[in-house]
Amino acid sequence: MERYSRQILFSPIGEEGQQTIRHKHVLVVGAGALGSANADMLVRAGVGRLTIVDRDYVDWTNLQRQTLYSEEDAEKGWPKAIAAKRRLSSVNRDVHVEALVMDMQDTSFDALFEQQIDIMIDGTDNFETRFLLNDLSQKYRIPWVYGACVGSYGLSFTIIPGQTPCFRCFVNHLPSYHLTCDNVGIVSPAVQMVASYQTAEALKILVGDVAAIRRSLVMFDVWQNEHRFLRVDKLKNEHCPSCGSNRTYPALQSEKAKMSVLCGRDTVQIRHVHPFHITEMMEQMKASGQQVHGNEYLLMTQLEGHRVVLFADGRMLVHGTKDVTFARSLYQKYFS
Repeated sequence: MERYSRQILFSPIGEEGQQTIRHKHVLVVGAGALGSANADMLVRAGVGRLTIVDRDYVDWTNLQRQTLYSEEDAEKGWPKAIAAKRRLSSVNRDVHVEALVMDMQDTSFDALFEQQIDIMIDGTDNFETRFLLNDLSQKYRIPWVYGACVGSYGLSFTIIPGQTPCFRCFVNHLPSYHLTCDNVGIVSPAVQMVASYQTAEALKILVGDVAAIRRSLVMFDVWQNEHRFLRVDKLKNEHCPSCGSNRTYPALQSEKAKMSVLCGRDTVQIRHVHPFHITEMMEQMKASGQQVHGNEYLLMTQLEGHRVVLFADGRMLVHGTKDVTFARSLYQKYFS
C-alpha cells in the first residue's frame, strides 16, 4: 500500500477507502481527452478494474490534449483503447485494464453489463452516446459522471439513479452550444479541470462518501475566469422516459443508423454486421498494389482522395466528407 500512502493519508479515503477502491470496477466510455485523463487518475488511484470502450484511433491532432498517447501511437495508428491499455498497464500493473475497440452503439449490453460495474465515466463527444449511457445508468442502477469541454469551457454533473435528475431531464436546460473541438478547438487546461471534477466525484462514490457528492452542475471558462455551480434538483421530471415512473429507455430502443456523420468531423462512419479480417485484407490490398498500413485492429488506405479506415469490428471510416451516399458508394465499390 506504500504507493497509495499519500492518498491513504487523506482522511475521507484512508486505509479502508483504499481497500474499497481496490475492489471496484469503473467503465470509461470514450478514450479521448476526458477519457484519457480520467483513466490515468483512476489507475493511479488504485481502482481494481478499468474497462475502456472507444471507437477511434490515435491521430497526431490528439497529442496536444490526450495525455495517454505518444507520437509512436499516432504513427502506428493504434486504436485508442489499445494504446490506453498499454500505457495504463505500465503505470500500475496491479490494475486490471480491459480495452474494447468498438462503438458503444454496437455493444452487446448484456455481455458488457453482466459483470459488476460500479460507476461509468463519460469521455464521449456526442449526445447520442450520452443518452445511451444515461439509459444504461437508469436501467442497471449505475451512477455516471457527465463531462464535456470545448474551447476553454467545461461542465460536469454527477447522475445517480433514483436521486438526481438524469441527463435527459436537464439536457434541454444546458447552454445551446453546437461547437466542437474540431471547429473551435480546445485548450488542455479545460480538459484537465473537467476530468478532475469527474474523477473526484468517482472517488467519492467508490469509497461511499455520499454526503460529499456534488449535487450541482458545475460550469466554467478557464480563459474568461468564470465559474458557476447550478442546482438542478428541480429539473427531475416524473414523466421522463429514462428515469420517470413509466420508463421506456428510448436510447436503448432506437434503431442504430448504419451510416452516420461523426459529431463535429468531416467523417462518415459505416457500421456492418460482419467483422473485417484485417490481416487478410491488408495482404490482398498490398498484393494488388494498394498502399495500405495498419495493425491487427485496423487498416488505413487512400481511396479516391479520401483516407479510409477499416476496423476489425466491422466499421469503416471515410475521412474528408460528410456525404453518406459517397461513403456508401466507396464501400460497395471496394468492399462489398
